[in-house]
Amino acid sequence: MSNTNKSLLVQGYEVVIGFETHAQLATQSKIFSRAPIAFGAEPNTQACAVDLALPGTLPVMNKGAVELAIRLGLALGSHIAEQSVFARKNYFYPDLPKGYQISQFEIPVVQGGEVSFFLGDEKKTVRLVRAHLEEDAGKSLHEDFIGQSGIDLNRAGTPLLEIVTEPDMRSSAEAVAYAKELHKIVTWIGICDGNMQEGSFRCDANVSVRKPGAPLGTRREIKNLNSFKFMQQAIDYEIRWQIEEIEDGRAIQQATVLFDPDTGETRAMRTKEDAADYRYFPDPDLPPLVIARDWVEQVRAGMPELPRQMAERLVREYGLPEYDATTLTQSPAMAAYFEAAAKASGSPKLVSNWIMGEVSRRLNADEGDMASVPVSAAQLAALIGRIADGTVSNNAAKQVFDALWTGEGSEVDAIIEAKGLKQMNDAGALEKIIDEVMAANADNVAQFRAGKEKAFNALVGQVMKASKGKANPQQVNDVLRQKLQ
Repeated sequence: MSNTNKSLLVQGYEVVIGFETHAQLATQSKIFSRAPIAFGAEPNTQACAVDLALPGTLPVMNKGAVELAIRLGLALGSHIAEQSVFARKNYFYPDLPKGYQISQFEIPVVQGGEVSFFLGDEKKTVRLVRAHLEEDAGKSLHEDFIGQSGIDLNRAGTPLLEIVTEPDMRSSAEAVAYAKELHKIVTWIGICDGNMQEGSFRCDANVSVRKPGAPLGTRREIKNLNSFKFMQQAIDYEIRWQIEEIEDGRAIQQATVLFDPDTGETRAMRTKEDAADYRYFPDPDLPPLVIARDWVEQVRAGMPELPRQMAERLVREYGLPEYDATTLTQSPAMAAYFEAAAKASGSPKLVSNWIMGEVSRRLNADEGDMASVPVSAAQLAALIGRIADGTVSNNAAKQVFDALWTGEGSEVDAIIEAKGLKQMNDAGALEKIIDEVMAANADNVAQFRAGKEKAFNALVGQVMKASKGKANPQQVNDVLRQKLQ
């Protein structure tokens, strides 16, 4: 199902975007050898004879990598091929010792499928063409050597799953939302750690523009986008650049381009090769990959609940708005935290508000994640219980939360007691304060009775001040209105 929504036009042009994403698979060893794949090791210490393509070596398929590919196929509703084929993709590059990369071409392991996500309130669906297994190349290092390049083959043979979409996206915002959703899925199902800085999740965006209804324009591929922020900037720049070229009467040439974050511009690296340039042919050293149906069913049985399914369940079981449910399923840790606090407190919407508000705000400020939240779900539930039963006001609750977060205290009731944050629930004491405030603010009383609502808010403020913030705001409103009338 492709997007049927009306496309956004940029200067009268329709934008067309497709993605190729390389997700590094979370195996212990490489795709065709037993060499380790830990990040950050000394150059060339994690490459064995197979990775170096020494004569007489043969690749052997890593079963764990195949299983992770099956997991992705199941998560995205794809067809998992019962038989797929490895091919040699021939090209010369100094960090590719064999002179070819082992990949999949005509028959990939994962075929079709889709990724659905929300862009604002609108549901979007991007169709997938395929996801295929392949090995990574090594890395050329140019900065550390004067007039020379160093070759580090630690990455050579690292297992990758390349996930390719149809050209279904129509704006940079939609492309980034797709990339974020895919990132969420691969980390959620545990097939990739998603670390973009280390190159575990790298995106290439194919961008073209056309007049509405015209055939697809010539695409340029922006390589190795490793942050969502740069992704948006790169695509936006490329769209503007292509439109300007066409408006100036120049034709777009198919090319591979790089984004420079310092200048905010893309620049052509090479004219883009087509499949024929790579002279693909089946790898004679690897037999076809055969996947039995019962293996697929075994993997399916061990799959976690997927984020989209969980969001639908949160709406159904806890009565949450769809926006809340989608936000709370950003990670398994956040979803689990919400469920634990919601069950313990019996106030799911209030829990949701606090997680999306106070908890997220503080995590962003501390650059932390849900695994590092210092306030447990049980503590948050206890605090929300005290808001719900009127023991503390929302403002006082924030002070309690602050004490829990900084480790100043661990018991909600003890913090409320120690800080004197209990709301005043003594009706007699409150009436006395209201009488005193009305007597001292006769002008405001007269203004309110003359129909000025602002005067009422001023009186509420005075009552809250006189009660040192301990009066229940709702009770103040009710009693004050009663007395004024």
